[in-house]
Amino acid sequence: MAIPLVPDASADTPIARAAQAAMIARAGGEPWPRPRSCRILTIANQKGGVGKTTTAVNLAASLAMHGSRVLVVDLDPQGNASTALDVEHRSGVSSIYNVLVDGVPLADIVRKVEGYSQLHCAPATIDLAGAEIELVPLVARESRLARAVTEYDSSSFDYIFIDCPPSLGLLTVNALVAAPEVLIPIQCEYYALEGLEQLLRTVDLVKSHLNPTLMVSTILLTMFDSRTKLASQVAEEVRSHFGELVLDSVIPRSVRVSEAPSYGQSVMTYDPGSSGALAYLEAAREMAFKDAAASPA
Repeated sequence: MAIPLVPDASADTPIARAAQAAMIARAGGEPWPRPRSCRILTIANQKGGVGKTTTAVNLAASLAMHGSRVLVVDLDPQGNASTALDVEHRSGVSSIYNVLVDGVPLADIVRKVEGYSQLHCAPATIDLAGAEIELVPLVARESRLARAVTEYDSSSFDYIFIDCPPSLGLLTVNALVAAPEVLIPIQCEYYALEGLEQLLRTVDLVKSHLNPTLMVSTILLTMFDSRTKLASQVAEEVRSHFGELVLDSVIPRSVRVSEAPSYGQSVMTYDPGSSGALAYLEAAREMAFKDAAASPA
């Protein structure tokens, strides 16, 4: 259940409300509940352009701004999460590639994200593009990331988000083996469920053979266009299929969300009063409070 923002009677116009939201977002806010132990979530969907990286970065930023300690692991060779968080990831920089292929400890490559006291990133470089092939002859090739995460002191974090490439190759399989939870962003567009069956089948295979704790815990609807009937139909269909796994919060189409990474920022700092920022803030809040409600006292 989403926790609504408390309205301010003085914010009686759209501009005033956006300005107030921006001030609150920039200042952080009251701490949200933190999980009893570190939650590791793989953000996966082999369909490109559904908002995986955008979701990873903005959920992480929102949670970090409200008291949680968060690590984003960039497992996409394009390095878009690293770009959005303004973490150096040129070729040759120590990155998640070195963790997977060379066995470098994860702690050696984690970088603090500037502007956030509790947000960190394990960057990806273009070198990762060759990792799919280089991993093939290695021992326990599907569990390289899991081993690195296990050896890492994750107790210093509340959330670890693993951002996957748009494929179901070895990198994504490594991410699924490393995490007990899967978060699936689904765009509210035609063919939204295309390929989803294959992703769920892969999750089941990994659960059966490599990671028995794996489960789909969260589904987030993205790119919702309220002007179209199709978006509402897709959202309704997803909710009928997946029920309570689907967050109440829905991410609208937003130009500001798309622009933010080019400035090396999440939308939470680029334009915190925008509809996209407020939607991700609400989704992160919902995750935090939903987990708190589910945890035993």
